Amino acid sequence: MTAWQWQFGGLIAVAGAVALVAGIYFGGDAGEPLTADLRGKEATGLLGISLPDTKGHEYPLAQWKGKVLIVNFWATWCGPCREEMPEFVKAQREFGDRGVQFIGIAIDQPDKIDAFAAELQLNYPALVGGYGAIELSKTMGNRLGALPFTVIVDRAGRVAHTQLGPLKEAHLRSIVGQLM
Repeated sequence: MTAWQWQFGGLIAVAGAVALVAGIYFGGDAGEPLTADLRGKEATGLLGISLPDTKGHEYPLAQWKGKVLIVNFWATWCGPCREEMPEFVKAQREFGDRGVQFIGIAIDQPDKIDAFAAELQLNYPALVGGYGAIELSKTMGNRLGALPFTVIVDRAGRVAHTQLGPLKEAHLRSIVGQLM
């Protein structure tokens, strides 16, 4: 590629990022929320799927029914995803033995997922969702198809919370504390 093509590609990437941020910032003022409110609805669409890990082992999400399940849609190239995940690792360590299970559904390639998981010392499953995971996140209320997107499911299998954008530590702990 020529230097001009690299610069043009960089300009397109920056424009896309600005458009996404503007959509998130201004989207809520358009009268339609950025996420659909699915609180209290059965999470059957989410709990009814199986996804592979980076080694190809299938994980049915239904195996964690009865636990407080935090499902996080993420990618290694997503800065806000990378920022919130250390808190998820910490919370999994702290709350895992009390019936809380984090699951990461990555929109990325297995080798990149493995490298980041090793760097982070990820202590919960990182499943490979590919780009189909964006569509799955939309069925769970993610109207923009943006990342990160988190769905918290209560012990009865109902959606307790959805979050577009990073889930802050205090908010995560408040929600999980109420559901444990």
